[in-house]
Amino acid sequence: MSGDIEYSQEFVDVDGARIGVQVYPEPDGPAGAPVVVLWPAMGVRARYYRPFATALRDAGLAVVVADLRGTGASTPAPSRACRYGYAELAGDVGAVLDALKPRLDGRTRLLLGHSLGGQAALLHLALHGADAVDGLALLAVGVPYWRSYPGARRYGVLPYTQGIAATAAALGVWPGWGFGGRQARGVIRDWAYTARTGRFPVLDGVDAEAAVGRIGTPVLAVSVDDDQYTPHSTLDHLCAKLTAAPVTRDRYTTAEAGAPLDHFTWVRAGRPLAARVAAFAADLPRR
Repeated sequence: MSGDIEYSQEFVDVDGARIGVQVYPEPDGPAGAPVVVLWPAMGVRARYYRPFATALRDAGLAVVVADLRGTGASTPAPSRACRYGYAELAGDVGAVLDALKPRLDGRTRLLLGHSLGGQAALLHLALHGADAVDGLALLAVGVPYWRSYPGARRYGVLPYTQGIAATAAALGVWPGWGFGGRQARGVIRDWAYTARTGRFPVLDGVDAEAAVGRIGTPVLAVSVDDDQYTPHSTLDHLCAKLTAAPVTRDRYTTAEAGAPLDHFTWVRAGRPLAARVAAFAADLPRR
């Protein structure tokens, strides 16, 4: 897309995987701008977020975008040999934050997640603590619990999600047939668990559901109009779990965007939303 800022490609090694990290140039203005580390949706490459990363940078934020394990520049490519799931995705968030620490010291830092990336960021805070960040932005994120979907649609969500999980279990990997890109079966297993139960699974021996309720980090939670995968009600379900966190709950509308929206296209019509994220970051307590 014309006008999008170029980034430098870096890598972080963790537990036999390599996480691709795109680092954008520092924004114009005073040094020490808040830093946003963005985690993508399932099967979506980090480079897809260039328009939104550009908008965030133009709003005065330093921007880093990471590829989820097994997607884009990150390895390993999902196969029958892969055993990772949500616990490892949450750990990857921490590994990237650790690698970025020299650039983050003394600065406000914000995790920003879209869809699965938002769940990974949230679970990192739940499992590993929130000391490394000052805020969490959840954009088009939701727990895909079948009962939280509006109307008759809910009755299709359960067989759809569990059918994908059954296929991944039988084949040893999800081939990406029409949904989510190629994924490790552990990721699909954990995702399908949330769709079936409305809860996060036990991860590395930790009750992640209870741990989410103990998160105290400020959260900006924004659902998007016409989101076919995580409609407003699915984010409401997730926010209800954040009983200890100050939550700013909002919606991003087609009127505000000035363009049609869905689970993915908001990224390309996100300048007003980027400004909202920058305002949220500016209001976080200073380090």
